Amino acid sequence: MRTDAAARVGRGGPSEVFLAFLRLGVTSFGGPIAHLGYFREDLVVRRRWLDDREYADVVALCQFLPGPASSQVGFALGLLRGGAWGAIAAFVAFTLPSAVLMVAFAYGSTLLGGDVAGGVLAGLGIVAVAIVAQAVWGMAKTLTPDRRRAGIALVAAVCVVAVAGSWGQLLAIALGAVGGLWLCRGSAAETAGVLRFGVTRAAGGLCLAAFGVLLVGLPLLAAVTASGAIDLFDAFFRAGALVFGGGHVVLPLLQSGVVEPGWVGAQEFVAGYGFAQAVPGPLFTFAAYLGALSDVGPGGIAGAAIALVAIFLPGLLLLVGVLPFWDSLRARPWARAAMRGANAAVVGVLAAALYDPVFTTAVTSPAAFCLALVCFASLVSFRLPAWAVVVVGAVGGGILTLFGAL
Repeated sequence: MRTDAAARVGRGGPSEVFLAFLRLGVTSFGGPIAHLGYFREDLVVRRRWLDDREYADVVALCQFLPGPASSQVGFALGLLRGGAWGAIAAFVAFTLPSAVLMVAFAYGSTLLGGDVAGGVLAGLGIVAVAIVAQAVWGMAKTLTPDRRRAGIALVAAVCVVAVAGSWGQLLAIALGAVGGLWLCRGSAAETAGVLRFGVTRAAGGLCLAAFGVLLVGLPLLAAVTASGAIDLFDAFFRAGALVFGGGHVVLPLLQSGVVEPGWVGAQEFVAGYGFAQAVPGPLFTFAAYLGALSDVGPGGIAGAAIALVAIFLPGLLLLVGVLPFWDSLRARPWARAAMRGANAAVVGVLAAALYDPVFTTAVTSPAAFCLALVCFASLVSFRLPAWAVVVVGAVGGGILTLFGAL
């Protein structure tokens, strides 16, 4: 019989949790999967807050839910270690460094001028091509290991291309889940023991109800009030609520939410996404950059704060809401089958995003295509870190612009 992890390990104060996650927030490069490795090394191996089996339980839960997986894992570990204030401390400390850098880039990008500066921004967009291509490649190997799930991914890509906007992405994920129920049933996996986070069923139900009310009510409230701030909050809340499969998948959802209506320009969008690869911490802080630049809402720091809170809130509400019910739910074969199909659909959604808007916006000349190949090879073959590839793309974009090749 396993013991309660929180009781066995002991509680820590919010300050301990904050300092631990602040260190992770300034050093965790490489995306959500890499973040999980950083978490394990620091919190499982070095600090011994919990053991590997317990850590795997938390990761499994957060992979099951839509939202930013690494941020949800950090929030859950903060909750386990320091209660509600520990969860808030973990989230703020892990998110703040990259959010500050993204807002600073938003302000700096508006001050950039001249051909070389434009080339640097174009180079950052080209880096985004390589990053997303690497994500599609890596996720396809993991999430579509057989013909059935590869077929689900293909259908999802066609849906996104054929049905414009967030409706196509939602349809793709829904069809993926249904396809998983039909095609992806497997043998029941062994379930581990129970982690107790101190969240009551009443509190969990309240969080799930809040998620549902906001998802349905925000568009209605935005229509009634005609408030730019509520429009902004609604767009980023919906993007955060529909993300399955990690941070890169938020790209098409945000593109349909802020680029298609004209709130942020396409070139600014892909340049910011490219820069987001160079900073540590969660990729969802890309929202802070978009909120600061958005023509809808207050813009600046206030707009960044609205977008940042809105995009993280649905995933955290779902996490807290599901925690009291998770152990019994994950033992059900139908839930695991649906998630296999939804995760396969994510690959198709991301592949469609690689084509439009990333490739079509950034690769506009043979020289841009060659730079994208160099960046992709640097990531996949030479295994350079993402921040180094961002430098390669930015410098390359500036140089190519000097020679009139971009």
